[in-house]
Amino acid sequence: MVSSSTSSDAQSRLQQITSHMSTTNAMKATSFGASVVPQAPEDPLFGLMAAFRRDTASNKVDLGIGAYRDNNAKPWVLPVVKKADDLLRQDPNLNHEYLPIAGLADFTTASQKLIFGADSPALKENRAVALQTISGTGAVHLGAAFLAKFYTPSNPEAKTIYVSNPTWANHNQIFSNVKLPIKNYPYFSAETKGLDFKGMIQTIEQAPEGSVVLLHACAHNPTGVDPTQDQWKEVASLMKSKSQFPFFDCAYQGFASGDLNKDAWAIRYFVEQGFEMFVAQSYAKNFGLYGERAGCFHFVTGPSSDAADTAVRVGSQLAILQRSEISNPPAYGARIASVILNDEKLFAEWEENLREMSGRIISMRKALKSKLDELQTPGNWDHITNQIGMFSFTGLTEKQVLKIRSDSHVYMTKNGRISMAGLNTNNVEYFAKAVDKIVRETS
Repeated sequence: MVSSSTSSDAQSRLQQITSHMSTTNAMKATSFGASVVPQAPEDPLFGLMAAFRRDTASNKVDLGIGAYRDNNAKPWVLPVVKKADDLLRQDPNLNHEYLPIAGLADFTTASQKLIFGADSPALKENRAVALQTISGTGAVHLGAAFLAKFYTPSNPEAKTIYVSNPTWANHNQIFSNVKLPIKNYPYFSAETKGLDFKGMIQTIEQAPEGSVVLLHACAHNPTGVDPTQDQWKEVASLMKSKSQFPFFDCAYQGFASGDLNKDAWAIRYFVEQGFEMFVAQSYAKNFGLYGERAGCFHFVTGPSSDAADTAVRVGSQLAILQRSEISNPPAYGARIASVILNDEKLFAEWEENLREMSGRIISMRKALKSKLDELQTPGNWDHITNQIGMFSFTGLTEKQVLKIRSDSHVYMTKNGRISMAGLNTNNVEYFAKAVDKIVRETS
């Protein structure tokens, strides 16, 4: 006969085992194992940068990084930015308090004038609202989050964003993360190495009424190919006839051509046509404020009796979204930009700095084209000088890109995109010869 104390001990041990098994099973059920969270692939661009740093070759060339470099392949702090920095440091009242949720008012107001023009009807009629963001990436994300939550076209199929093929790789990740369906419109012609305008127009025409279309305002990334003003007018006319929603990404105003007004032409034209639209504005490239993450998001509504009220309401919801994600934008980069944007002399000096950067890139395009012509490299290389801005789509294949990396230690993205800012008078001939060699070997 088993004693009651022995039976009690057995039951206690059984309960402990059962409890342990339940806890273990629960841990297994909630564990972030490989079957639940797979290893993510390395970001292609940052992986390329890491590979470049590991390369010990003395003649290596970095043409992957999307940041300006001077003729010695060094980062360049704009002289006007140094002046603004010095002025800020002399301010006895400078502190590190929070900015408002919408950001530094002097910065956002100046940003509106810069992108739309000081005499823009959207500003005069209070049809625009602006929020400071974490550079252009944060601006695109804020717009994407707003669309995902509030954009409700009458045709559900229109809740789709059309992006160019190709586009900046991060566009796809940003819109996917907020569960916004993505479709592509043709943009780059592999045959002409220019704009596939016919394919672009046909796809936009076939897209449902009310669809969102992402447009690069200038210096298209990654191709460096932009529509002409007449082509922009045709795009606007078509989109207006289909009540489509433009979402402009502007990362290179003033940096592309050296002319701030010219680079903002497409955006200003769409505003003049009465579109309701988004604009993501970055100050990373044109101020060299890469690490400071200074940017701005703009909403513009079309002219109507309640336009100002619409802008206020949309602005209030954008602020709620911003509050839930970053609370308050970072201050220092915006303060630097604001000092320059709001000072007539410093603004004029900034324009000179922009012309210097864009001018050096244009000169490198001409130098590369000239070297390839001298070498009589097979193929037509007119696209090198026809394209604009920081990037150029060379037309090199992935196989050629990998070969040129292994043979000549030249680093570019697999799709053949190069950063023209990575070229200088010390390496442009070396790069041209490397291209010539690879093209001849693989033709």
